[in-house]
Amino acid sequence: MNDEAFTQLVDANYASLYRFALSLARNGADAGDLVQQTFFIWATKGHGLRELSKAKSWLFTTLYREFLRGRRRDSRSSSLEDLPPAERDPVAEDIDRVSRIDAGAVMAALQTVDESFRSPLTLFYIEDMSYQEIADTLDVPIGTVMSRLSRGKAQLRMALERSEAPSSKVLPFPSTKGSRAS
Repeated sequence: MNDEAFTQLVDANYASLYRFALSLARNGADAGDLVQQTFFIWATKGHGLRELSKAKSWLFTTLYREFLRGRRRDSRSSSLEDLPPAERDPVAEDIDRVSRIDAGAVMAALQTVDESFRSPLTLFYIEDMSYQEIADTLDVPIGTVMSRLSRGKAQLRMALERSEAPSSKVLPFPSTKGSRAS
């Protein structure tokens, strides 16, 4: 798409996209960012659209998806100021436990986990992939990824409990509310 055609597309759709973004974000700056990101995505990927008559629908769908992606990203991160004062500083006991974990023992225990569970665990914790990236990589549904991660963590926890090495302290995963602290 040439520069003139892109400019025409922006001129024809900017106002309506901005209104939609403003209704979603409820903030002018965030709405402007969403619209800008949407047009950036169009500039990089829009050439793949077969029918230019569907450009407006594509732009609105892309803007909405970007809004949802940003909201998910924001919900995963929290500021230290948002935490109660007692939770702002890590407990010294937790720092000591983490420093005593032997990476070799964890990796050895990981090798005992069934392969179907070991792959998602490795991709999530070591390769830092999202659930969706893991699902795409392993060619399984995202629900299967979540299930395998849960079962894999349980197997890994059991393998670490079975190991008799004194340096392999088992820490509870964040979802276990202290029920297995050791």
